[in-house]
Amino acid sequence: MNGERDHEVAVLGVGMHPWGKWGRNFVEYGLAAAGDALRDANVGWDDIQFVSGADTIRNGYPGFISGATFAQALGWRGTPIASCYAACASGAQALEIARMRILAGMCDVALVVGADTTPKGFFAPVGGDRPDDPDWLRFRLLGATNPTYFALYARRRMELFGATVEDFARVKVKNARHGLANPNARYRKEVTLDDVAASPVVADPLRLLDICATSDGGAAIVLSSVDYAKSHGAADAVRVAAISTVTPTYPNTLIDMPMFSTDPANVAAPPPLSFRDSIAAAAYDQCGLGPDDVNVAEVYDLSSALELDWYENIGLCKEGEAERLLNDGDTTIGGRVPVNPSGGLACFGEAIPAQAIAQVCELTWQLRGQAGDRQVEGARVGITVNQGLFGHGSSVIVRK
Repeated sequence: MNGERDHEVAVLGVGMHPWGKWGRNFVEYGLAAAGDALRDANVGWDDIQFVSGADTIRNGYPGFISGATFAQALGWRGTPIASCYAACASGAQALEIARMRILAGMCDVALVVGADTTPKGFFAPVGGDRPDDPDWLRFRLLGATNPTYFALYARRRMELFGATVEDFARVKVKNARHGLANPNARYRKEVTLDDVAASPVVADPLRLLDICATSDGGAAIVLSSVDYAKSHGAADAVRVAAISTVTPTYPNTLIDMPMFSTDPANVAAPPPLSFRDSIAAAAYDQCGLGPDDVNVAEVYDLSSALELDWYENIGLCKEGEAERLLNDGDTTIGGRVPVNPSGGLACFGEAIPAQAIAQVCELTWQLRGQAGDRQVEGARVGITVNQGLFGHGSSVIVRK
């Protein structure tokens, strides 16, 4: 567990701007998070040799060129940059770009930044008529807002595995309890099963408290080579052991919105793993670790029901056993493998380019023992998982 691995990089510093509905320029949130990360890493902006920005598509031209936008905000100094958009996986993609730059020997220390300012209500496609765009079509043809397909996944889980609305509510109750201790969380209020049951139905069977909000926020990470970390007195820095950015494998036999059809499985055998199962599996394979090594996880709880699916997708239990894992207390802080000790999206909401970065920030604090009242004792290995529209898998494994 403590041996050197030549494909690892160090997490030298992490930072976050609190989530909320602040209504200000997204650059402000990213700049604040970057400043915190630089201070945490004990390096200055002049030391940074590369900037990797996760894009936001809702904030005009600056959002589409986030690497340059944040470099300008920090002060032009000729720093090489990259900007990328991969929907909810944008932050992990930006992290991977920086990691590869370091591993290629093209830089020693890099800054990764993502931030967003979100609209009120549901996310919607970018304006304009695009009849060949599945995201545009699912709104125009099906009226399928995000909570609509969250609900379809929930219905599928109920049909296949006997999940109940009470199971979904217990996920929210757990995550709300975790988020109480997180100063960066937007919602810091204990929630009961009765509170969930009393909240309005948004997309049956999911109620308002089962679904994550849209939020403003920012997160940043300073990555470095292991040698650079050692030379800066951080030989024991948390390491990024793996980053998975896989896509689906043909034939994709499950409807995965915004795509609302499947591949023809009669002409090819289904792949050994479904798309979601393959995301974490690729990360485990990359670093030689497995689910039994994981002490803490941050998963993509767009809805309370979806969190249960992720338990199975990252190998914490067999298919159909997630409800038992939850109800036995295994995924609560103090349990066998706490999931979303940050409070998850249930307490943060979606700030799309920042959230995969924020997951790694949380795991870094956990593995350093700096998570305060939400600390997972003895955490040595953590995993993140999320998914961006159009087949962007995202999983990061970090270790001490």
